[in-house]
Amino acid sequence: MGSASTFGDDLDFLRRHTETLVLTEADGAARVALCPALQGRVATSTADGLAGRSFGWLNRELIASGRQDPHMNAYGGEDRFWLGPEGGQFSLFFAPGASQDLAHWQTPAPIDAEPFTLAERGEDRALLRKTMRLINASGTVFDLEVEREVQLYATERTWREVGLAPRGGVSKSGREGGRVKAVGFETRNRIVNRGAAPWLHETGLISIWIAGTFAPSPSTIIVLPFRAGTEAELGPIVNDRYFGRVPSDRLAIKGSAVYFRGDGQQRGKIGLSPGRARPSLGSYDAQGADAGVLTLVTYSLPGGARDYVNSLWEHQREPYRGDAINSYNDGPPAPGAKALGPFYELESSSPALALAPGTSAEHVHRTLHFVGAPEALDEVARAALGVGVADITSAFSGPA
Repeated sequence: MGSASTFGDDLDFLRRHTETLVLTEADGAARVALCPALQGRVATSTADGLAGRSFGWLNRELIASGRQDPHMNAYGGEDRFWLGPEGGQFSLFFAPGASQDLAHWQTPAPIDAEPFTLAERGEDRALLRKTMRLINASGTVFDLEVEREVQLYATERTWREVGLAPRGGVSKSGREGGRVKAVGFETRNRIVNRGAAPWLHETGLISIWIAGTFAPSPSTIIVLPFRAGTEAELGPIVNDRYFGRVPSDRLAIKGSAVYFRGDGQQRGKIGLSPGRARPSLGSYDAQGADAGVLTLVTYSLPGGARDYVNSLWEHQREPYRGDAINSYNDGPPAPGAKALGPFYELESSSPALALAPGTSAEHVHRTLHFVGAPEALDEVARAALGVGVADITSAFSGPA
């Protein structure tokens, strides 16, 4: 089920169907593919040149077809720009008066089907822009300008994001498996209120919402570290109410982390509130005894911010008690129905944005991949997520 594509394979495919830019670092090993017409999304990346593994999940059938799908164009990609909330009385995905169910759910065209404009381009950086008008479920109009800056990291910067120096050579056991290959990039996502009126809590606020889409596998486990504290102080550890409660064989809380299966077999979504979230989340795909991929996301998490849009598909008593980070595992929405992918997602959001006319806000989302033997990736996982590779792979065995 996991993708076997190389970066070169995916790049050739993308260039046959849409304009695709490649950002490179100085030595050319780490690369990022960016598609302006697909809403400025980072389609995929690699740590090892054209022959290296391609990390983003791509919906090749949809991209090649040139068609527009109802509800959502699930093109895939490692970093796509969206805006929240998805559900509730201030939803951007449901028309005023519409039932909040799958039949009436529609991703707004400016973030789903329309191109972004490439404004600047360098070897390792690109800047894209888009103006748009959106209307929420309460009828509030938002006129805004979006600016996305995509920056590929130098290798040293990728490692610095997890507080470590680059790892190479042999492992402690003397095996070549000690070498780790890495790629990292960030998107700086800025929105400006271009309307004449301020954005107010009582008529609905919006948030910057970034999602990365990755190929699932039976061995992929998603990790969301959380802040310890009582439920009275910080609220529930994890929110799994989005698409029905997630069963215990797919969602576990052990020690300081929430674990969630990223196998693309059953539709489900979880989230952590800003009081519980830490500034990193990730996933580990144990490809075999001698190889694995550790994917990490770090993001802007402003201290003290508590108003985050609530995306539950219902009329909400607390529309600003939403989640700062989310993970989605795709699967059939109903028995016998076709899944969107399948894929899994790692997502982050900005706080709810109460912007006066002409003012702006920014949200940074970083994606890092590390490839190597489990023992070599263990230190990276502990530095970034607070848990080791063995903790992740054993999350669904033994006592909770």
